[in-house]
Amino acid sequence: MKILVVGSGGREHSLCWAIAKSPRCDELFCAPGNAGIANIAICVDIAADNVDALVTFASDNKINFVVVGPEAPLVDGIVDKLEALNIKAFGPSAAAAALEGSKGFMKDLCSKYSIPSAKYGRFDKPESAKEFILRNQTPIVVKADGLAAGKGVIVCQNKNQAYAAVDHIMTEHAFGGAGDEVIIEEFMEGEEASFFVLVDGKSAVALRSAQDHKAAYDGDEGPNTGGMGAYTPAPVIDDTMAKSIMDEIIKPTINAMANEGRPYKGVLYAGLMITSKGPQLIEYNVRFGDPECQPLMIALKSDILDALVASAEGTLDKIKLKWHDDVTLVVVMATKGYPGGYKNGTEIKGVKEAGDMDGVFVFHSGTKSENGKLFAAGGRVLGVTTKAKNVAAAQKLAYKAVAKIDWPGGFNRTDIGWRAINR
Repeated sequence: MKILVVGSGGREHSLCWAIAKSPRCDELFCAPGNAGIANIAICVDIAADNVDALVTFASDNKINFVVVGPEAPLVDGIVDKLEALNIKAFGPSAAAAALEGSKGFMKDLCSKYSIPSAKYGRFDKPESAKEFILRNQTPIVVKADGLAAGKGVIVCQNKNQAYAAVDHIMTEHAFGGAGDEVIIEEFMEGEEASFFVLVDGKSAVALRSAQDHKAAYDGDEGPNTGGMGAYTPAPVIDDTMAKSIMDEIIKPTINAMANEGRPYKGVLYAGLMITSKGPQLIEYNVRFGDPECQPLMIALKSDILDALVASAEGTLDKIKLKWHDDVTLVVVMATKGYPGGYKNGTEIKGVKEAGDMDGVFVFHSGTKSENGKLFAAGGRVLGVTTKAKNVAAAQKLAYKAVAKIDWPGGFNRTDIGWRAINR
């Protein structure tokens, strides 16, 4: 098969790494890719959000299968356009991608079909949003309705912070059009976890659970990011909890989407709060998590391409995934200043030395290569990923590898996996 992966992050590097191992993969392209992906795939200079150019490339180059990494092209209907040309693609239609494209749509679906989630209100005027805040208790959560690259969620400890969050999103347009509407939710107490399933419109196959670390700094301090590290499996989701999540959240969602005339195909990523009342849905994403995808791909024994194709073809009931027994963990190295302003172009050394260690895989996110040298070209830049017998061993190995990377322009958290280790 000729395969095109869309995207340029660590998620896409790990997907390319896993797909390249499949005997079904004859030729692998990635658009736009990065310096790490260039070692295993042919990188194509087309931006991930340039849907029409990607569809044209796939058609002109007789691509058999397209794997879409990021959410924006999915929400913009890339899968619909590819399928109209009889090109198979992994990911939801634009109608189904509304699960991530509009938090309001997702919350209304949960309300209509009794899927456990936080109480909420949705508002298109700042005044009505603030009235809702006035009537409700704090802490409270304010969210931009649309896509905000994982950064449109503000947890507010008091009413003044919540009013300021509404102004930041709706009046100052911090997230552009994504903030034309806001969702305001009750604050849920518990432990966060990520749960991934492959879906083919009717059947679902669960992947391993994972736990992300959203905050920029150690101890979960600082601003929210796209994710500073993750590990799998997450001890908070045991077999009993996984069954509850499937029965109470995932299966009802798949049935609801089919019922709404928006059958869901692709990977469904549930961001969950594990509360004293059981699992509650925080949000859905319609693509693999980044950085959770990196440890998931390392942990998977089965051929990922078989599973992705089965999702697109509606034959997931024939797929049974096998996993390594080991824990896998990723530490994200980011450019200093991220998730705020940062400077691109700082040189990075020592990546090969880190990647040559046993049980270590270094996935690239924002990197570029010039004259044999590696430079930072984004906020999150590297994902140092490890496989070991337990979380403590995986963490220790990851930080040994991180120490080999010479990058004064970067930073990373030093406590990835702390919740599991504290258990």
